Amino acid sequence: MQQDRKVECQVALVLFVLLLALLGSCFTKREIGIQPITTSLEELRFSVTEAPDYTNLFQRTTGWFGGDGVFTIPLNGVEQTRFDTVGSVLVLFSDSLIGQITDGKLDSPFVMINNSAAWMEAVWEDTTSISFHWATDIQGAPQSLFVPRTPNAIHGQYYWLGDGFTNQEKNYDTYLFGYRIITTGTDAFNFKEVGNALIVIPSGSKPPFADHRQLDTPFYFEGTAESTGSFGAGILVNTKEAGALRPDGYVYIYGVKGAKKEVMVARVKPRDIEVFHRWRFWDGMAWQDDFKKAAVIADRASNELSVTSLEDGRYALVFQKDGIAPTVGLRLSLSPEGPFGPIITVWDTSDDIRAGSQLISYNAKAHPSLSKPGELVISYNINSFDFFEDVKISPDFYRPRFIRVKFNE
Repeated sequence: MQQDRKVECQVALVLFVLLLALLGSCFTKREIGIQPITTSLEELRFSVTEAPDYTNLFQRTTGWFGGDGVFTIPLNGVEQTRFDTVGSVLVLFSDSLIGQITDGKLDSPFVMINNSAAWMEAVWEDTTSISFHWATDIQGAPQSLFVPRTPNAIHGQYYWLGDGFTNQEKNYDTYLFGYRIITTGTDAFNFKEVGNALIVIPSGSKPPFADHRQLDTPFYFEGTAESTGSFGAGILVNTKEAGALRPDGYVYIYGVKGAKKEVMVARVKPRDIEVFHRWRFWDGMAWQDDFKKAAVIADRASNELSVTSLEDGRYALVFQKDGIAPTVGLRLSLSPEGPFGPIITVWDTSDDIRAGSQLISYNAKAHPSLSKPGELVISYNINSFDFFEDVKISPDFYRPRFIRVKFNE
């Protein structure tokens, strides 16, 4: 009898310990806000609608009236969706149009510059405001904010801008990527990337950011159309300070190369962003120091994209399918370095490009700092193969559109 009672007590004790462990695990997950991990890379329950609150902010008739790119950088460094995220957001544009539209038509010649920016305040509020900024020359004519002046830069080159982030470990300076571009000819794709730079805006700096710094990066793939590319197409700041759901202390920097729009990824600690020999590149098995050995973690993407941590434990790669197709695509992964699953169609942009035979959509990406928990705000750009003729007919086509993806539990 005593032996039986002893065994029963031991069994009860084991069950009690297991129960405490289970409860402790549940409380821990609840306290840090992490949902149970979802492992499927093929299924995503969501609904999607247009987001006119953001789209209408970029429909302008005076000054800035068009631009592409549209990377958003929260200046407080908090990247993840949060209910208390309100404040200043820097919006980066590449080619931008400055002029005047009256009654739906250009009423004077417009100016195209290679990059500009906008300043958004009070995100999510009904009073959200936005102002647009560019540099000017001594006559007051519009100029690009950032012009290449690194040791590798050559006169006549210009910057298209990549993604960026506010580096909380470097005095809250803003780091963003600039692609050095040259003009090559007269066809629709008359440009070529020839180098990659890191642009540093000091904390507290205001447009036109005259006090910024520029550094050449060594991570540029020179070669044929199948292999040319670099890093900076998208950034995931996976740190506790940035509000990451599963922080590991790294900044993940995504690159795109070649005609197949192949995606690669690097990572580095935020404090080491300028120490290029400390960058590491995922080769499919491990993180190593040779960027030329970076593995392809996805393809059929676009030259601008985003990777966002979802509340269910997965990571969402958002992009324009095949670069300029009407499909806004999404791929899922269980880690920032992939591999990513099959393409899930999120949105069809056909209605936006139906107005002209030469219109295209491109460079879709998510904006977690503009999104509320349980959703992702996504933008995409509209352009034309017959740009200068179409802008005369419909000058407001060259601007971002926004959609809102809500995830279903």
